[in-house]
Amino acid sequence: MTITALARFQFAMTTVFHFFFVPFTIGTCFIVAIMESLYVATKKDVYKKMTRFWGRIMLLSFAVGVVTGIIQEFQFGMNWSDYSRFVGDIFGAPLAVEALLAFFMESTFLGLWMFTWENKKIGPKLHLTFIWLVSIGSLMSAAWILIANSFMQHPVGYEVRNGRAEMTDFFALITNTQFFYEYGHVITGAFTMGGILIAGMSAFKLLKPQKLTESDTAVFKKSIRLGLVVTLISSIALMGVGDLQMKSLIEDQPMKFAAMEGDYKDSGDPAAWALIAWADEAKHEQVFGIEIPYMLSILSYNKPSGAVKGMDTANKELNEQFKDKFGEQNYYPMVNTLFYSFRIMAGFGVLMFLVAAFGLFFTRKKKQILYTKKWMLWVLGLCTFAPFLANTCGWLVTELGRYPWTVYGLFTIEQSVSPNVSVASLLFSNTVYFLLFTGLAVTMVGLVIRELKKGPSFEAQQVKAANATAVDPFAKEVF
Repeated sequence: MTITALARFQFAMTTVFHFFFVPFTIGTCFIVAIMESLYVATKKDVYKKMTRFWGRIMLLSFAVGVVTGIIQEFQFGMNWSDYSRFVGDIFGAPLAVEALLAFFMESTFLGLWMFTWENKKIGPKLHLTFIWLVSIGSLMSAAWILIANSFMQHPVGYEVRNGRAEMTDFFALITNTQFFYEYGHVITGAFTMGGILIAGMSAFKLLKPQKLTESDTAVFKKSIRLGLVVTLISSIALMGVGDLQMKSLIEDQPMKFAAMEGDYKDSGDPAAWALIAWADEAKHEQVFGIEIPYMLSILSYNKPSGAVKGMDTANKELNEQFKDKFGEQNYYPMVNTLFYSFRIMAGFGVLMFLVAAFGLFFTRKKKQILYTKKWMLWVLGLCTFAPFLANTCGWLVTELGRYPWTVYGLFTIEQSVSPNVSVASLLFSNTVYFLLFTGLAVTMVGLVIRELKKGPSFEAQQVKAANATAVDPFAKEVF
């Protein structure tokens, strides 16, 4: 394997694993804040139990996300130092703001929220403010990271001087059209993920109602309802923003758009949409495909007419546009990977919307069928894994579709790799990271399962036992 291939694999592995936890944390933190708001507004103990229980699981995700994020940042200095030098002037400002303001705010108020539950000097409303500030901090953190990423997709507000991209217009950077599409897509996806995770894990617990107390059963039923409401609203917004982002690629990145549709040749007018297809990537031709007439025109232009540019035409235009800078190149990306990643991502998005809609219908007050039907609980529970697959496929589309650039039209992958890395060092670090991520994943899953087994009443039992011990130091039951 080449140095470039190993460096790309390592960054992909790190990024995919890190992005398991970023939307997990953003989504669950937002819902935990809603739960505590309900508790403060209604004073019902069930909402306090929900807040504290799901808050513990959110904290696990936050901790692992921080660790994997630090490892991801190491990649820029280790394997992509030439890339870091090229974009350093652009990335410096947003990443500094993310670390010094957003992440600092997020972690500080998370600590205050964690350790002031029983503090009588901290009132319920102030405590609620802490978790909302954590949620706002996580949203701000994501915004600054995606401002940097959107520059890679659609560079604006810069000039290339002395072989480096230098910022000339900070306002252009933060108002990049690609940023708004990316941010909307990521945040609505995170809220969808948070909702479906909470609903799905609750469904798994309700599969064995005999092991639950009446109080815990109420917590998980309300968690399912709230999780599905958030999922339904967020998934509708997610599909809307995703549609806008895909349409923007027709002009901004026509090669990526054509690869997602598996079209080497220009489509006719009207354009048919390939439901299933396979490409011979070596010969740059489609082997077979099952198409739906008119559908690609409708998806692209909201009307049953309009042609779409194919990869052959896009490749020709890119060579004409960049021949002086990069010479003759093959701009075709990994077509089959992009084609099916896009469909898996979109398919799971639709699935989560449908599960949320039907789940809310079957848990309404008059007829709560879902809670008593094991097969329905299994369907909802298995949907816990859907957002992880959807997010991974989405990032594959976003990043692989930009091939062969790290910064679209400015800097290639080949130019970005550190000059001092070797195949041996990359093989070693890839192995170490893989083992580390596997260990973290097993630990994370194990801790989440442990928290689920404890249940929402565990903390209340601990507090009760501690109070009893304080009164009677010889109490036998210590939890």
